[in-house]
Amino acid sequence: MKTFSELREYKKSSGKTVLSKRIGKFKMSILKEPKGYCVYIDGDKLDVYRSQKEAEKAGMTFIKQYKGMRK
Repeated sequence: MKTFSELREYKKSSGKTVLSKRIGKFKMSILKEPKGYCVYIDGDKLDVYRSQKEAEKAGMTFIKQYKGMRK
């Protein structure tokens, strides 16, 4: 039987990984898909952006805001 985390990983698209890095406790990865650059934070899809630079900036902004909410 598959675990929940395995099902979440299966849901991810098969796009090419452009960037994968860890910011504090959070893992951010950017995948190149046919529609654009998709940002995943801890395996959850954030959004799709037109450029890699825009995707990185949005991911970093989201993580900074999320860290502030958790305190």
